[in-house]
Amino acid sequence: MHLGTSITQFIIEEQRHIQGATGDFTSLLNDVVTACKVISNAVSKGALVGVMGSAGSENIQGETQKQLDVITNEIMIRSNEWAGHLAAMASEEMDDIYPIPAKYPRGKYLLVFDPLDGSSNVDVNISVGTIFSILRCPGEGDAPSAQAFMQPGTKQVCAGYAIYGSSTMLVLTTGHGVNGFTLDRDIGEFILTHPNMTIPADTKEFAINASNQRFWEPAVQRYVDECLAGKSGPRAKDFNMRWVASMVAEVHRILTRGGIFMYPLDSKLKQQGGKLRLLYEANPMGMIVEQAGGVAWTGYERILDIEPTGLHQRVPVILGSKNEVETVVSYHQETVGKAA
Repeated sequence: MHLGTSITQFIIEEQRHIQGATGDFTSLLNDVVTACKVISNAVSKGALVGVMGSAGSENIQGETQKQLDVITNEIMIRSNEWAGHLAAMASEEMDDIYPIPAKYPRGKYLLVFDPLDGSSNVDVNISVGTIFSILRCPGEGDAPSAQAFMQPGTKQVCAGYAIYGSSTMLVLTTGHGVNGFTLDRDIGEFILTHPNMTIPADTKEFAINASNQRFWEPAVQRYVDECLAGKSGPRAKDFNMRWVASMVAEVHRILTRGGIFMYPLDSKLKQQGGKLRLLYEANPMGMIVEQAGGVAWTGYERILDIEPTGLHQRVPVILGSKNEVETVVSYHQETVGKAA
């Protein structure tokens, strides 16, 4: 017997505060939660059921897919296509949108997701996760096109992620703060363990792929140089550097104890606009970080204000503790000022 608040109870209680709520969104969220439980099980079994390694295919971005990328994408679709809450889905692993099949009722929401973020790490047993975002579908009863998904991050109804690590956690925001739930495998339910998660404004940790240093813009180069200079440098404090190569793991650490995560624009990425996908990664994580008191920018603009132009659009990402992100942003603005 558990005495904690289950995620189902939490979502229903949240729904009661919304005038005119029909329960449709609550049911959709429960379907997403169920999918995350199934994915957690698949990830934890790993080599025991022969699902590790490459699938021998590439996604739309030209990235080699792991077997688990394909499996987890299918789990998300099958868990969410039938209940009548969605009009369409879009995934990092699919070229185009996935309209709800005609045999199922069509709903008023859109679901976007990265089914297995950080999947390059699955074979070495490092934390991976699922990122998701829910939008309202414009137009009543219309069959949506990709254009329906072209909504800025400010329009998100909900954003969340599940992280599959030493324990499985689900972190969620519906625009009223951020809450974390831990999966109790004995009862098969997520229990509220991290209420009202907040990101400290100051930090001594930064996360960036230092192998790209030679490609960085001057603003990022300056910031990292100052961090590395430690107490004897202009920041007058020592920093630690982290890099997991799994956005879910990076953001979860920041939510838990503060920090800044950067996948900035650099000369290598300039032509494609950045590394991380706006709809599946930057927007949901940006919403979560902002709701926890942090900041999420590209370096030049707020991520949630960007008007999407494509399903797989990429953007630079700098997010985390408020004062550190604002420092990096100020360096970008100084660079732009000098160029002008």
